[in-house]
Amino acid sequence: MQGVITWVKNLFYSKLVGPVLPVRWFAPEPLTESQLTPAPKPPTVTLEIVAHCWQYSHLLIYQLSSLINYPPQKVRVIYTLYYAEEDAATVALINHVNQKSVPGVTWQWRPLSRTSLQRRAIGRHHAARSTQADWVWFTDCDLIFHLQCLDTLATSLAGVNTGLLYPDHEFITPLLPADHASLHKGAPGYIPADIDPELFSRHDIKRAKGAFQIVHGDVARHSGYCGTVGLYQTPVTHWRKTFEDTAFRNLIGFQGQPIAITGLYRFRHRQKGRYGKASRWSELRKRLRR
Repeated sequence: MQGVITWVKNLFYSKLVGPVLPVRWFAPEPLTESQLTPAPKPPTVTLEIVAHCWQYSHLLIYQLSSLINYPPQKVRVIYTLYYAEEDAATVALINHVNQKSVPGVTWQWRPLSRTSLQRRAIGRHHAARSTQADWVWFTDCDLIFHLQCLDTLATSLAGVNTGLLYPDHEFITPLLPADHASLHKGAPGYIPADIDPELFSRHDIKRAKGAFQIVHGDVARHSGYCGTVGLYQTPVTHWRKTFEDTAFRNLIGFQGQPIAITGLYRFRHRQKGRYGKASRWSELRKRLRR
């Protein structure tokens, strides 16, 4: 019964609030484009990258390494990671990276309880309301910001005055098996790791979604991330599918515009570390992904 109630609530916030019912009944009235502060141009523009990691250190290492290998020149980056102390592999990676000073990059490590971490909107709401950046990129820890990625983003952001953007394309691998060599470099000793771009092919992104949401700082601070929706701010015992991302876009009043970017990469893989390795859900997901 509880599952049915949750499904109905997800449907309500993704289909009705905003498109049918006024947002102001459920959350702060959305900002309009005319209310947004024009963001500074490169190189003074600031971008906060917000990611979560639970048992994904084998992919997080590539994201962190990309910032070390290719430090941005045209944008100041605040890198914010939400994690759980009991994820020993991720903690070891953080401790190693925290000793490295990268020009143009500020590290922010934010521990959460495992139950709060696994409802991603909790960390995203905290980051949104507390950010001081001009733009906030709500992303996943498996994206890789390779050569020129963040600098081309900064150039594309100049003069843009809207609430939500998303990259127009990325480069992805075929679906990799769990024993692929690239997925076994999560230990700190592998930093800085790098990729072979020849393994990846272009994939166009058609809309803003979970890992591809670049939000104007004014919008983030004003609206938060589903902060008024109890369902999406309640800790859970296992990782939840992120239905709140659709609700978030409805609540802020922006569905997103594509923006030119290059050098964005992502490994596609069958084994989802955030799900129990022996769970029926994990096994079903792997079969579907094949």
